[in-house]
Amino acid sequence: MGRRLFIGRTVAAVAGVGALAAVGSGVRTALGDPVIESAGVRLPRLDPRLNGLRLAVVSDIHLGPLTGVGHTERIVRMINSLEADVVAIVGDLVDGTVAELGPQAKPLRNLESRYGSYFVTGNHEYYTAGGPGEWIEELRQLGVRPLQNERVEIAHAGAVLDLAGVNDISGGPADGASGGPDFERALGGRDRSRSTVLLAHQPVQADEAARYGVDLQLSGHTHGGQMAPFNLLVSLQQPIVSGFGQVGDTRVYVTRGAGFWGPPVRVGAPPEITLLELRG
Repeated sequence: MGRRLFIGRTVAAVAGVGALAAVGSGVRTALGDPVIESAGVRLPRLDPRLNGLRLAVVSDIHLGPLTGVGHTERIVRMINSLEADVVAIVGDLVDGTVAELGPQAKPLRNLESRYGSYFVTGNHEYYTAGGPGEWIEELRQLGVRPLQNERVEIAHAGAVLDLAGVNDISGGPADGASGGPDFERALGGRDRSRSTVLLAHQPVQADEAARYGVDLQLSGHTHGGQMAPFNLLVSLQQPIVSGFGQVGDTRVYVTRGAGFWGPPVRVGAPPEITLLELRG
């Protein structure tokens, strides 16, 4: 065997072994425990009495054929261990109908928080055969409140935080469970002296959130890229791929998600559950 051929085959073999090792590690990461990411986020208008309010954020759980009820039970157990004041599920919960995946969602009834658990739709809720409406009703039965282009008041220590949610941009006209986002309905007419946290599945929705004076947007959708080269493609569509960013005067936090879509492989972007502490 000539020297050049030997070197070529050796390089190819090493590259193949490296690729297999990366895929194997990526499978273990995708199917393993999510990482707990903890961070403080400063909001200039936050009422001092709301200092220390804790939000557990999870997105892109992607219940589907390759996940089981244990996937949901593990996520619920980890969220409950954080002792959060609010739990936010920021879209892409499912990849199927209630008939197919209802049993996998049942552990969500055991979520614990001081002021409740909330949900907004992601694009995958609109891809299911039954549409998002049946999951909206199922989550209500499980004690998780959907925010469909609406907001609620989180009263804490004598102060109030506005928690709003908008539908994903995959919806049609902004009307009902199957509709898209309606920022005016969710955010219009509020007391702008109060801080507002918005749940919106896709980071790109922060452009509109900034126009409405939102202090903090919580998003998912990107999976942190999940694996190369998709991380590069995501950055062409979304302003922030993972972690903190800024759009106008609006802070944005993008969680990498707690599940996976497509092949069960995550490289360089481990699954995540986030605990954010609000600070003035």
